[in-house]
Amino acid sequence: MGLLNSHTLLATPRPTLNNAHSKALSPQSPASSPGLPALSIAHYKGSPADPDGIAEEARRLTRQALESLGGMGRFVSKGNVVWVKPDIGWDRRPEQAATTNPDVVGTLVEMCYQAGAKKVLVSDNPCNPARLSFPRSGIQQAAEKAGAEVTFLDERKFRKMSIKGKILREWQVYQDVVEADRLINVPIAKNHNLCLATLGMKNLMGVIGGPRNRLHQDLGGTLPDLAAFFKPRLVVLDAIRVLTANGPVGGNLADVKRKDTVAAGIDQVAVDALGATLLGYKPASIGYIAEGNARGLGAMDFKSLAPIQIEL
Repeated sequence: MGLLNSHTLLATPRPTLNNAHSKALSPQSPASSPGLPALSIAHYKGSPADPDGIAEEARRLTRQALESLGGMGRFVSKGNVVWVKPDIGWDRRPEQAATTNPDVVGTLVEMCYQAGAKKVLVSDNPCNPARLSFPRSGIQQAAEKAGAEVTFLDERKFRKMSIKGKILREWQVYQDVVEADRLINVPIAKNHNLCLATLGMKNLMGVIGGPRNRLHQDLGGTLPDLAAFFKPRLVVLDAIRVLTANGPVGGNLADVKRKDTVAAGIDQVAVDALGATLLGYKPASIGYIAEGNARGLGAMDFKSLAPIQIEL
């Protein structure tokens, strides 16, 4: 825990921020209603190669995955401000599978507005400069076309907040994320050189600031801390293309494989466990998935949730 201790005794956040966060993540929300499916997996039978075909695939899979859970109206209500968090961390093209598929993001934005959202924000705290990674990924264009506000994060809006985790007691968190009514996490499934796979829980590092490299000392412990704090209302996993090696940055198309799948669910651990299998890993071999399961944050045995499976 060494270096992480420098963040354990900082001032507590303003009560208004904590109240906004608690309201947005109420356990009594329709998202966790009994009787509704917790996980859906939409798979495309074909594997189109042309850009228009892949874009159509992404849109259809995303809509079907959400509709199988009951529709976006289960997660977004009229007047909500929604924060959509894709992976836009790297200056990479969509075909390099280092960032979330832009048409998955654009479709989610459209669906949020169709469900009555007042505003949809799309952003990330990237490792490469945002002015490069946002347009290169195609996400900026797709999200803006769908009506989202795509913005570069403002360093002045990071606030020290009480994480109350096992390792992270407090950390710099982006204020607008906790003040949003809904958080939708939209990772891409890819290899990571430090923790085997980067999936939904790892993607949450894109809404925090501070010396993020310190979290890498114990990703198995710090990522479940973030997952327990943010509790995204919905996780949508892009596995149309997956990065199987040399992640998280990638760059070599030989490392990219087609899985032609989009999964959606309310269980962070289950979605990540599914993503691990798509990458060829056993979920228990990935520290933060096993720890998230042990802490009761979700089900590592995603099949126990009886996921809805759709072939298109």
